[in-house]
Amino acid sequence: MDNFELSNLEFKHSILFTVLVIILLGVFIFPNQEFESLDWKIIKNNPIINNDTTNVICFFLIATLGVSHGSLDNYKGKKLLKFYSLTNSIIFYLSYILIALFIIILWKVLPTTTLFIFLIIAAYHFGKEDSLEKVRKSNFKLLYYFSRGSIIIFAPLSFHTNETIEIFRMISSATFTDYLFNLEKYYFFKLMLGLSILSSYLISGKESLSFYFEVPSILAINYFFSPFFAFTIYFCFLHSVRHIISLSSELDKENIKKGLNMFLNKALPLSIITAIIFIIALYFLLDLNQLNEAIFKVIFIGLASLTFPHILLEYLLEKNEKKRN
Repeated sequence: MDNFELSNLEFKHSILFTVLVIILLGVFIFPNQEFESLDWKIIKNNPIINNDTTNVICFFLIATLGVSHGSLDNYKGKKLLKFYSLTNSIIFYLSYILIALFIIILWKVLPTTTLFIFLIIAAYHFGKEDSLEKVRKSNFKLLYYFSRGSIIIFAPLSFHTNETIEIFRMISSATFTDYLFNLEKYYFFKLMLGLSILSSYLISGKESLSFYFEVPSILAINYFFSPFFAFTIYFCFLHSVRHIISLSSELDKENIKKGLNMFLNKALPLSIITAIIFIIALYFLLDLNQLNEAIFKVIFIGLASLTFPHILLEYLLEKNEKKRN
């Protein structure tokens, strides 16, 4: 599969994601009587942050489909070891697990600092992984990655400030959330959201049709839906699926369908293990926290613990592959 075919497939994915968002808006924003009777009515100013059923569904979506896009890290780890002339896979697994545990401990000791660093790294990661193939060749790609990824961070803070900051309070500290409330007084989040959208557009968005589908869709779900629900839709059906498409094309450059089958076979074992770990963590946290708070802690601290070693692995692989080429 050449770059043109991959870009075409990524563009089709952008359209499908937009269609999904339109369907969700049609179902939940204008619900019929049946949905209203089930208390699934989702409209602006009535977010579903306190809807336990919805948050549980979101939890399982992220713990399965969302996290699955990183389930080939074990194979990438073996590839990285070869660059350093190492053959023992235990070295990779042990390093990966220790980094993940270190992040969890660091979050416990310094929750505010760790959350702040995680948001910065997450913005870069989202922007990089969601970018189309031709965008990755831009001279200003690093700025684009941060700008594009920052939309995911600042959109919920702009449209549902109180609910988003409340989630941050649950997983960090009151000091951090007080600081965020002070920033909101100066329209900081809306300003940063506007700058993120504008810079993304000026760098590469105006040359990419996908920009006109994905960014409005991301803004729409964050405007109409609760922060956690919106993040779940984005993380599972745009970010994760986009990365799976990229990985599938790498596994079989000639046939994307075969590549996808290879991905599913390789990713399934680690995906199941990760999902089980998330469920076990949620079970134990329920003894100390309310359901929603336990869900937020498992998801966001869990994602942070996986994101740091995942990004480090991607960086080392990319660095060594460039040296070889």
